[in-house]
Amino acid sequence: MSTPSIQGAVHEAVRRARAAQALAGAWSQDHVDDVVAAVAWRCYREDNARRLATLSHTETGLGDPEHLYELQRKRVIGQLFELHGQTTVGTVENHPELSLRKIAKPVGVIAAASPATAPSAGIVCNTLPMLKTRNAVVFTPNPRARTTAMETIDVIREALADIGAPADLVQCLQISGREAAEALMAAADLVVAVGGPGTVRRAYASGTPAVGAGVGNSTVIVDETCDITSAAATILTGASYNNGTSCSSESNVLVHSSVSSEFRAELTRSHAHVCTRDETERVRKALWPDGRTLDRDLIGKPAGAIALAAGIILTEPTMITTIVLDGDGEAAGSPALGEKLSPVLTLLTYDHFDDAVERVHHILEDCGRGHSAGIHSRSPERQNLLAHRIPACRIVVNQSTMTNSGSFTSGVPFTATLSSGTWGGTSVSGNVTWRSYVNLTTVTGPIAERHPDEKALFGRHAAAAASGSDTARVQSRRLENVL
Repeated sequence: MSTPSIQGAVHEAVRRARAAQALAGAWSQDHVDDVVAAVAWRCYREDNARRLATLSHTETGLGDPEHLYELQRKRVIGQLFELHGQTTVGTVENHPELSLRKIAKPVGVIAAASPATAPSAGIVCNTLPMLKTRNAVVFTPNPRARTTAMETIDVIREALADIGAPADLVQCLQISGREAAEALMAAADLVVAVGGPGTVRRAYASGTPAVGAGVGNSTVIVDETCDITSAAATILTGASYNNGTSCSSESNVLVHSSVSSEFRAELTRSHAHVCTRDETERVRKALWPDGRTLDRDLIGKPAGAIALAAGIILTEPTMITTIVLDGDGEAAGSPALGEKLSPVLTLLTYDHFDDAVERVHHILEDCGRGHSAGIHSRSPERQNLLAHRIPACRIVVNQSTMTNSGSFTSGVPFTATLSSGTWGGTSVSGNVTWRSYVNLTTVTGPIAERHPDEKALFGRHAAAAASGSDTARVQSRRLENVL
């Protein structure tokens, strides 16, 4: 039960948000686009992006400040690229032949739970499509990133105020904690939950329509037909980026036994430390002291810090970007095969492609179901086989799985929310875009009457029934003649 202070804070935030959203709901498309561009530019500016990246790293200790800066800039311009030219006001679909058209309308006030990983980029890139669809949003940030969240929202509110838009379109709930977040979720019109599985479960339990992000654990197959040098470099880039804190970072890789030695050598040349079995055990004990739970103090830390905690001596610790564990022999459910949120990659080998696909399936069933998987292969048949067999919303081919949240070298839409479908306990199967933030009114008029062709629709079933009726009539006539 919420305390009076929590109820009051939530009521006031939602009241202000509804007043601001009522004004935005009357905006023209040109006005909407100008507001979105103004906010995007303010958050893209080098001074603001660097300041927020530095603050995020200082406050949370997660990731890499330069990567956080790059990530914000990339996602802002990517989101703006996706939103540019999209119609979100008035008629968004028109089918004259059916006398149907659809009108987009805002959903209202959105409650958004944001994580501690890349908090500034996440808030900005959730905000842009919400503003594009004339909604208001109130954020409840992870307590570990609250200062960064408030600073980011202040930048957004300043941009709104400077162009005469109501600043209360974007707010940060003034009270932290699970109870306050749950109260906000219950009071909003839509919930967007990005964070741990607990956050997502609370969103769906709030009684308010919700969109959630699934748990990541990207697992990748490297077969003997691929470009090994390119695959190794690409996988390490994703596994180490921002110290592996993205849910899209490569977490496990299965390599064909015939190229495993070459692949390991390429990993080493690309600044990874490939662990022996003994070193793997030491990393396991450091990362999962109780055998199950990640050590909070090592999440998002550089590879050198993880090696130091595990008692592994690196000759050039500042050059090593990724720790590679020996995954052969790891049993189902092993934490080493789960999401690591650190620059740690688990390497396994396989002999037969079907076995690799089955192993990927089992790994994702334990952790990351519905999220993402990948393959490095020149074989379209194998790429297709993986895509058909694996319960994942995104299968990334010959690229880093980091591209699944949007990339200028990939066709998937930019997003801050990667949903995992019913496989991952979420309501959206794929990348969440502005289309999740509108209600659609369908306007329908009369058309010329349509006449279904029963034979075409029922096919052989109707033909069999007709044949049966003919047989019955013949038998009836024969009986009449006998009598």
